[in-house]
Amino acid sequence: MFSLRRTPLYLQILLAMVLGALAGYLLLLAGWSEAVTDWIKPWGTIFIRLLKLIAVPLVFISLVKGVSQMGDLTQLSRLGFRTVGTYLITTLLAVSLGLGMVSLIQPGNYLPEDKTAALNAEYLSNINDQVHMADELKNDGPLTFLVDIIPENLAMAATDNSKMLQIIFVALIAGIALIAIGKEKAAPLEPVIDAVNTVILKIIDFIMLYAPVGVFALMAGMVTDFAGDTAIFASLGMYALTVILCLLLLILGIYPLATRLFANYPAFSYLKGIFPIQLLAFSTSSSAATLPFTMEHSQKHLGISEETASFVFPVGATINMDGTSAYQAVSILFIAQLYGIDLTVAQLLSVLLLTVLASIGTPGVPGGSIVMTVMVLSSIGIPTEGLVIILGIDRPLDMLRTVVNVSGDVFVAKLMDKYKGKPSDLISS
Repeated sequence: MFSLRRTPLYLQILLAMVLGALAGYLLLLAGWSEAVTDWIKPWGTIFIRLLKLIAVPLVFISLVKGVSQMGDLTQLSRLGFRTVGTYLITTLLAVSLGLGMVSLIQPGNYLPEDKTAALNAEYLSNINDQVHMADELKNDGPLTFLVDIIPENLAMAATDNSKMLQIIFVALIAGIALIAIGKEKAAPLEPVIDAVNTVILKIIDFIMLYAPVGVFALMAGMVTDFAGDTAIFASLGMYALTVILCLLLLILGIYPLATRLFANYPAFSYLKGIFPIQLLAFSTSSSAATLPFTMEHSQKHLGISEETASFVFPVGATINMDGTSAYQAVSILFIAQLYGIDLTVAQLLSVLLLTVLASIGTPGVPGGSIVMTVMVLSSIGIPTEGLVIILGIDRPLDMLRTVVNVSGDVFVAKLMDKYKGKPSDLISS
């Protein structure tokens, strides 16, 4: 007899996604789209808020615990530099793949001009807001991102999920301080940190019991939100196909192969183990919201150590945005093609570098890449108004690129776990 309680969580989520999409479609046909917005979609918003609620304390405690357990500062520096360096390499690879794919397919040649004009009129106010925010970011100076890492007030930083870099900075300092004062003086704090960490993980368990309901509501809401824009999907088909092909190549090809070659972990086991994480990432469109489940599931089903998971995943949720970077590269060149702009080699290199750097500051929340994409467009002289053309189909693509982001995090975690304490092996590989 079928029992929902005995059904694995990822199957519950998958079933909820299917039923949510079906319910949204049927209610839309019945003319009850407002009912979905008013009475169903809020339950999905509650799920997202619950995940974000636990994200900051999870990141802080996990990093403090993970860093303090490393034993010495030499081990910390090796893991930290190797993790960040590997994340930058994978991001650079993702951007290069995006640039190559969009240059090969050239989706900008397939968009009708009348649809461009209609979308500009529909989303003009949204784009103006994004341009204003991007201009503020652009005018702050080249080293602003370094200044922003240091919070003026820890309590204020803890109330804003977009300030995750500040939380990570403080957690790293606290963890290093615990190592520096020695095990004897730090001993009284260890059971407190362990207890808080255990409580947070239990809260995550409670939240995940609600996951199928939240996913159902999110999918129903997405269907009703975008069902009226079918012409957008048709006119932007080649652009969407380009993004999807690029992201699927990362998910199904590059990461599994790299995991097998460099982490010596079977590609099939990687794909099987990460699938529940990918499902949740796809349904929430937020690597930050998925972070609690990613950390817990990867330790139980992918064999990643707690020490590595507590450091690599929080950092990855902040600076490793491979899917976002690949998407930004495709979007920027797509808009350039629409306006008939032939980018020079210098401009292409600028896109490459700016996209990699922008990905570090992109918040791991739904739609967080929009502002950063506008900033890159402005920096190389491409009309920022062109971004309005792709906003109509950004949500489903955002869901897929979030899957890439978390998949990259797991690959790097497996790699760091294998070569932990063996920097020469990592370099020789």
